[in-house]
Amino acid sequence: MTQSVLIVGLGLIGSSLASCIKASHPQTILYGWDLHEETKQTALDNQVVDIILPTFEDNAACAEIILLAVPVKTSLLYLEQLSQLSLQQNVLVTDVGSTKMEIMTFAKDQPYDFIGGHPMAGSHKSGIQARDRNLFEKAYYILTPGDNPRLQERVSELEVLLVGTRAKFLTMTAQEHDQITGSLSHFPHVVAALLVNQAQQLNESHPRSKQLAAGGFRDITRIASSDPKMWTDILLSNRPILMSLIRQWQTEMDDIYQWLEEAQGEAIFDFFERARETREQLPIHQKGTIPAFYDVFIDIPDSPGIIGEITSLLGMAALSLINLRILETREEIFGVLQLSFKNEVDQQIGQQLIKENTPYHCWIK
Repeated sequence: MTQSVLIVGLGLIGSSLASCIKASHPQTILYGWDLHEETKQTALDNQVVDIILPTFEDNAACAEIILLAVPVKTSLLYLEQLSQLSLQQNVLVTDVGSTKMEIMTFAKDQPYDFIGGHPMAGSHKSGIQARDRNLFEKAYYILTPGDNPRLQERVSELEVLLVGTRAKFLTMTAQEHDQITGSLSHFPHVVAALLVNQAQQLNESHPRSKQLAAGGFRDITRIASSDPKMWTDILLSNRPILMSLIRQWQTEMDDIYQWLEEAQGEAIFDFFERARETREQLPIHQKGTIPAFYDVFIDIPDSPGIIGEITSLLGMAALSLINLRILETREEIFGVLQLSFKNEVDQQIGQQLIKENTPYHCWIK
């Protein structure tokens, strides 16, 4: 049976979902919409979608399923607009936003069926040119139908439509979703941004600190490079939970301050010991709330042509890199080349190629 689907927002997530749907349901008619004319033209030229009609209203009227792949606050504007349009009977609307309570509350009384969605996958690149059919593989895809029995029954429609993502679908309440992602994703992004801003203040009085902030500091703050507009939306739509987490953080920081003030070595040791034990129990090879980094580290000598040798080897295997940098190199000693891959499969293949075809020691953290 032919089904019509509209994807609103043809950036990384929207275009990647479109590629997954086309691969698993080639009979589906994919409509697309984006505010950027260049993105719309790219989507048509590369057959990411089949049809883009002149207006959002025209596209929405043709769709049996509407997927909003835009920031949370923008989704709310589209949901308001949809409530005023003449849509297909039994149209099903979903989103991909990082918070769910605000949007579920708004959509509850609208004249269409809405199921919240959140694919917990992302990339360090953005835009339609970065689309990747494998982006969601093995990632968790959260669905929040609410307590309406009819919507709970329609969850399977989305799972069938999105089967090509090869994601792991989970159903939960909006409250549970926002509490978990607030703790494991949203709040860590705040902390990472705060660390970076604090380091910038340090650099004003100690200019050499920027030079020393490479390596481990750069790694633990990588998520601070995320889109500021997107994260402003996320924080504002998850305010109560984040405010609670910040209060809890402040209380615990006060405890650490007191331990330092009183030189309580045992309490400080226990603090780090509990953190170490908890972290070692975390799953290693599973995608979670924050996009994973698939890095390979290589000891390389300070010799001409080494980087070209390695990148040529990977290029012949059709492996794409999303980042490459040298962590340390000085004359007469080995430096460390860090290669960042798009996914775990490419990471594993890349490491194996380097082990088998070069004399250089390489490893994965």
